[in-house]
Amino acid sequence: MPSLDELKALLGEETKDLRLNLANVLDNGDLELQERYAIAFASALFIKDTELAEAIKAQGAGQLTDDAAADAKASAAIMGMNTVYYRFRHMIGKESYSQRQAGLRMSRMVRPATSKKLFELCSMACAALAGCETCIKAHEQSLLAETVTEDRIHQVIRIAAVVQGFSIAVATSRVG
Repeated sequence: MPSLDELKALLGEETKDLRLNLANVLDNGDLELQERYAIAFASALFIKDTELAEAIKAQGAGQLTDDAAADAKASAAIMGMNTVYYRFRHMIGKESYSQRQAGLRMSRMVRPATSKKLFELCSMACAALAGCETCIKAHEQSLLAETVTEDRIHQVIRIAAVVQGFSIAVATSRVG
């Protein structure tokens, strides 16, 4: 698997901004370093870019604990399910579907290995990547209840956006 630096080196002048943006969102901000790496790791997993996910995990190895990585994985998987389900309920717009029990197991969300805050940060990134309005609003409310500021939530969205853009930039660099 290539390192994050090796993936960055694949980017040409036309996608230089993504290389710089990825370094910026991982190295700066008032989110804890472990939070930034967990959010980036969950985002890469959510968009199914395992190569990028492995590179992020390897670079953040000194910061990203096993429990944080496990929660990021669980968040990406659960949000893969939830964003489809809740986006459908929102988009269909029928109260009859909204009244039905989801019946979807997601106990890790309420009992994460690290903290509710870290799990919610990762979940917010995935919700934004999926464009699920219902999920975005629910996770913002949960994060605000965990005393996460709007500035920090904004940073979560920036990380998710940059991870997706970087993934696309790497893919485009491999096309002739």
